[in-house]
Amino acid sequence: MNTVVTGIGLISSLGKNLETSWENLILDRIGISLKQPFLELTARPLALIDEQPTNAIELTQLAVAAALKDAGLEPPLVDCGVVIGSSRSQQAAWEEIQKSKVKSQKKGVRSQKNLISSAHLLTCSPTPHSRFPTPDSPIPTPEFIETLPNAIATAAARQIGTTGVVLAPMAACATGIWAIAQGTLLINTGQCQRVIVGAVEAPITPLTLAGFGQMGALATTGAYPFDRYREGLVLGEGASILVLESAELAQQRAAKIYGQVLSFGLTNDAYHANQPEPTGKSAIAAIKQCLERSNLTPQDTDYIHAHGTATQLNDKREAQIIEYLFGRRVPVSSTKGATGHTLGASGAIGAAFCLMALRHQVLPPCTGLRSPAFDLDLVTAPRYVKVENTLCFSFGFGGQNAVMSFGRW
Repeated sequence: MNTVVTGIGLISSLGKNLETSWENLILDRIGISLKQPFLELTARPLALIDEQPTNAIELTQLAVAAALKDAGLEPPLVDCGVVIGSSRSQQAAWEEIQKSKVKSQKKGVRSQKNLISSAHLLTCSPTPHSRFPTPDSPIPTPEFIETLPNAIATAAARQIGTTGVVLAPMAACATGIWAIAQGTLLINTGQCQRVIVGAVEAPITPLTLAGFGQMGALATTGAYPFDRYREGLVLGEGASILVLESAELAQQRAAKIYGQVLSFGLTNDAYHANQPEPTGKSAIAAIKQCLERSNLTPQDTDYIHAHGTATQLNDKREAQIIEYLFGRRVPVSSTKGATGHTLGASGAIGAAFCLMALRHQVLPPCTGLRSPAFDLDLVTAPRYVKVENTLCFSFGFGGQNAVMSFGRW
């Protein structure tokens, strides 16, 4: 059974809808600027949608609504599947809960000290229970259940009124493509005729920034994928939701079709928590799986949307893999120099850009690239060419390798 894409909802630092994001991408504009959303941390280049970090649930609802409108659909969609993932999900809410807890602890300790001092009740020293919030502590918001990792997917399910399959994948930076792959499988195996898929990321939190900073992975001025002077990644917010349908259902209702999901390849390095396997053998295996299942050869590929994080290790290994399998004949670009690295949402955003390339027959530029470090056909300006088949790469921490192919319908 053929699976096609009939709607896209995309929100990024380049724009709050698909059309604006795509237009700004083709114009080689950058959605990255120096920001300091948290006073306890130094200013860094970030790709924020608004002036302050966004809320993951609200971002999900906006992207889902945009995708449904684009597909010409309205809730309720009771039989529609949902596969929406995130690598961070509601981490921002967890951090706020912990911050409130710490404040409550400090308040409780001060109150106890005052009580002990005034009444001289030495027997009232703090007990192990003082680690927990007191009855007058502020109630954490949002509600605890809304902070669980599956909260984004279940919020989307409530929004569209489905009683069908709901999945919430988490696979680091490979989450977006993995979600689209799971949705495609649901359609190809006949479990669903329509599935809302994609990924959402609101990763601008103190812990995420501090963690990537400790790793030495963050850039200091901007993101420059595949550039000789690349510094590291820039964290970005974003959401990309696709409406997948069986070709039969899409044609029955005369839906607009962006393109076809041909197939995918999923593997794991089983090597290191945050470093890619040096030879790239499992990433190569994922690409070969995808091509074989799609009935494509490297020569049939018209464009590769690379993972291209602008880090030293990722770009070097990815360039070696592309050169090994495709040589210099396939145009390549990474859009993270414009949108920032949206972590789990990056593959779904890349998928949307691949579909727009198929629809408009133009390849997006590798924004931020000025001095190429690798002998590849890197797209440095919008390129108007015939585009029939595209590949989208995502290589996440933990060695998660995800590759997906899209074809013109």
